[in-house]
Amino acid sequence: MNTREQKLEAFGKLLDVMDELREKCPWDREQTNESLRANTIEETYELAEAIIKNDDEAIKKELGDLLLHVVFYAKIGEEKGAFDIADVCNTLCDKLIFRHPHVFGDAQAESARKVEKSWEQIKLKEKGGNSTILGGVPDSLPSMVKAYRIQDKARNAGFDWNERRDVWEKVKEEWEELKAEIDESNPNKMEGEFGDLLFSIINAARLYKVNPDNALERTNQKFIYRFNYMEERAKEQGKTLKNMTLEEMEKIWQEAKRTEK
Repeated sequence: MNTREQKLEAFGKLLDVMDELREKCPWDREQTNESLRANTIEETYELAEAIIKNDDEAIKKELGDLLLHVVFYAKIGEEKGAFDIADVCNTLCDKLIFRHPHVFGDAQAESARKVEKSWEQIKLKEKGGNSTILGGVPDSLPSMVKAYRIQDKARNAGFDWNERRDVWEKVKEEWEELKAEIDESNPNKMEGEFGDLLFSIINAARLYKVNPDNALERTNQKFIYRFNYMEERAKEQGKTLKNMTLEEMEKIWQEAKRTEK
């Protein structure tokens, strides 16, 4: 591993490269916060995918791509006279120190759970921080991630089930309400009840320490593998999925399941 001096040198080199690109590359010179935003979101998802695959080499690469965006935004901020990368780092350090009084102050926190519980109250006191407990949940988050964060923040404020097994009664209740609306064939109410059911299932996942977004992505990848396998096997038989029966597809689907790692 690199020494601290080597790490600082590497970061300095990145800043120098960014300065060169911004000055001499026509594409980099034209970029703005707005034009970079979509790419930043894409890079974040690519990092998330590498993490799910537990691919250290890909994680290293995607972290670099994301770090480039951090440096890029800071460079644009510097050109506007608003802030620079040092301000970004100092603001982050100040926040970390303020939010960890059990490390940098006299507070006590014997477990990660106690740390999490104290964070919401600390954030409410923070200058420029959240004015409400749920205020720190970005509106633009994907709905599943947002639901998980909302529930987690509510938990840290003490709003949670006393016994996690009790959540299954709520899931059952929401399921029954959905079935009732399906019977009535009211699209608007069905959508609302589907939302309530999904929210309760996400809550159950949280209570059992399962990240629902990660869990769903595992299932997505599993489905993709099985479906692609089924499609390839159909081609080998001179067929397409469209002219196969459900029974034929089910047989190959089960075969695909048996080949999974």
